[in-house]
Amino acid sequence: MDWIILFFAGLGAGVLNALAGGGSFVIFPALMLVGVPPVAANATNTFACLPGYASGAIGFYDAIMANRQRLVLYSIIALVAGYLGAEALLLVSDAQFSTIVPWLMLFAVLAFSFGGQLNSYLVSRSSGSKRAARAGAIGTAVLLTAICFYGGFFNAGLGIILLAFLVLAGYKDINGMNGIKLWLSTLVALTAVIRLAIGGSIYWLEGSVALVGATIGGYLAARLSYLIPSIYVRRFVIIYGLGLTVYFFWQVYG
Repeated sequence: MDWIILFFAGLGAGVLNALAGGGSFVIFPALMLVGVPPVAANATNTFACLPGYASGAIGFYDAIMANRQRLVLYSIIALVAGYLGAEALLLVSDAQFSTIVPWLMLFAVLAFSFGGQLNSYLVSRSSGSKRAARAGAIGTAVLLTAICFYGGFFNAGLGIILLAFLVLAGYKDINGMNGIKLWLSTLVALTAVIRLAIGGSIYWLEGSVALVGATIGGYLAARLSYLIPSIYVRRFVIIYGLGLTVYFFWQVYG
């Protein structure tokens, strides 16, 4: 029964990620539902999401290469900060992490809900001024470090936050931004998975079942995406994410 739950959770997450994003909102609670402890569920969710990031980055290879300024620096930051985020996760007990989860979920849902407006605002600001596009190297490095640390600690919502960062950093090409977003997400997840695996926090069997479901779901969604307007999927993710956040708050503070 657990395998069925995880497979269909992965299937749904793959569909959501392909159409609008937000797949972590499905896999993470599903892992907890089948009895995976909170910290391990979070770590296993990162593992389950990794192949999707990597395959997406490969698909955007040409766009990434066309927008590769500062890519080496950003890649190093992603690897180091993702590792440190995973290291911080291993220092937190399940009880402590359970009290943090509602706030992390709320942040991720808000980022998912208003990321588009934030990106539009940053685009409008950067198009009228060179200041945003030429933000100081130290400032942008510190901001990216914080974002990637968050991604190593808690994966949900990382993509949309990275998109907002790339706009602020002066990138203009949406395909290049999506490619770099996926590339950095891959590096954050990869280094986090390595550290979490060494720490024994990944449930490989459960994560692999969800991963297979997510891979199939992503493929099916890509083939059938023209049948489902992404706006409706996005609204569903927001409503579902908010409901899940309320549930976690109720569990911790109710």
